[in-house]
Amino acid sequence: MTILIRQAHIIDPASPFNGTNQDVLIENGMIRQIGQLPNASADQIIQQEHLHLSPGWVDLFAHFCDPGLEYKETLETGIAAAAAGGFTEVMLLPNTQPVMAGKSQVEYVVQKTKHAVVTVHPLGAITKQTDGKELAEMYDMHVAGAIGFTDGIRPVQSAGLLLKALQYVKSINGTVIQIPDDATIGTYGLMNEGIVSTRLGLPGKPVLAEEIQVARDIKLTRYAESKLHFTGVTSPKSLEYINRAKETAIAVSCSVTPAHLYFSDEDLQSYDTNLKLYPPLRTTAERDALKQAVLNGAVDCITSHHQPHEYDSKVCEFEYAKPGMIGLETSYGVMGAVFGKELTAQKWVELASINPRKISGLPMPTIKEGAAANVTIFNPHATYVFTEDAIRSKSKNSAFIGKELKGRVIGIINNNQLKLN
Repeated sequence: MTILIRQAHIIDPASPFNGTNQDVLIENGMIRQIGQLPNASADQIIQQEHLHLSPGWVDLFAHFCDPGLEYKETLETGIAAAAAGGFTEVMLLPNTQPVMAGKSQVEYVVQKTKHAVVTVHPLGAITKQTDGKELAEMYDMHVAGAIGFTDGIRPVQSAGLLLKALQYVKSINGTVIQIPDDATIGTYGLMNEGIVSTRLGLPGKPVLAEEIQVARDIKLTRYAESKLHFTGVTSPKSLEYINRAKETAIAVSCSVTPAHLYFSDEDLQSYDTNLKLYPPLRTTAERDALKQAVLNGAVDCITSHHQPHEYDSKVCEFEYAKPGMIGLETSYGVMGAVFGKELTAQKWVELASINPRKISGLPMPTIKEGAAANVTIFNPHATYVFTEDAIRSKSKNSAFIGKELKGRVIGIINNNQLKLN
C-alpha cells in the first residue's frame, strides 16, 4: 500500500525537513520519499489545507478496562478512541480484573494488540492487586512487555514499598508512574476542598494531599537514584517542588490532563458527574497557574487519564458516581480550545510526542527517508463541536460533548496501517 501526503508542514526537531512543507510518500509502512513530488501517485492521497505531520503522539496513562471490565471499554474500542485522538502509542493502566500484576496478564494485552494500528504498551502493577501491600512480579512483567510500572488509579501509599519499586526498576531502566495523592487526607472527598465544595455541601479533598505526596516521593526518588513520573498534577506548589528537584538532577517529570486545564471546581456547580475526576478539579486560580506552567515548560507532557465508565456509573447521584472521564479523543482539541494560538504545533508535539518518549524510554520515530512511518496527521486551525456521535470509545462519559474544540486529527499511520478520521 502506498500513501502520499501532499504539502504537509513537518513538525519534527530531529528531521532534516523540520519546519518545511513537503510531499511525503509512504510505501509498505516505510517513508520512501520526502520532497516536492508533483508527479507521484499512490493508492491513497491525503491533501487538504493546513496539513501538519509529526512523529506519532503518545499517551502515558489510559485505561482500556480489558480484561474483566469490558462493559466500560475493550482493547478494540480503546484503540479506536486512541487512533481518533491522534495517538499511535498508548500506555495502559493495570487496574483490570484480574489486575495486570503478572506475566500472563501482560502477555494477554501484548498478543491481543500486536497487529493494531495503535501500539499498546502495558503498564505493570507495582503491587499485587494494586492494594499497596506486596510488590508484584515486576521483572517477569518487564520481560513480557511491560513498559513501566504504576498502581494506576490506586497510587502507592507505603513509602517503603514505593522505595523498593524505585530501586527495583533501576536494573531494567524502568520508570514508575504515580498519581500524587495521600489517600489518608480527605479520604471521602468528592471534589476539591474549598469555597465551592462548602457551597455545594460536598465533602472536599484538599490540594495538600497531593503536595505532601509529591514532596515525599521526590525524596524517595532522590534516595533511590531512580526515575519517577507524576501524572495528573493539579497543584502549582507541586510543580514548584518538581522543578526544584529537576534543578538538582533528580529524575522526576510530570504531566497534567487537558480536563484540568479546561475546567475548574466552579464548573461542578451543575453537579455534572462527568466532572467528578481523580485527582479532582481545582480552583480557577490553580487551573490558570497550571496553564502558565504548560507554556513555560514546567510541565513535561500531557496525559489523557482516559477512564471510561458505563452509563450507570455516571448517571446517578454525585456521591455514588465513579470518578474519571474519557479523554483520548479530545486531548488535542481541548488543548487548542484552552490555549488558542499560544499553543504552537511545535509545543504540542513536544508535549504529546517527544517528551513522553523521553520519559518512558520509547524509541523516537523520525520523519526522514528510509524510516518506518509512525506519524500523526493533524490540522491545528480546524474548529469543530465535539458530539457524542463522534465518540469511538465504548463509553460516552465526556464533559466535552457540545463544546467547541480547536485542532482536528486527520489520521495516523503506524504499523504499516492508515487510520483516517
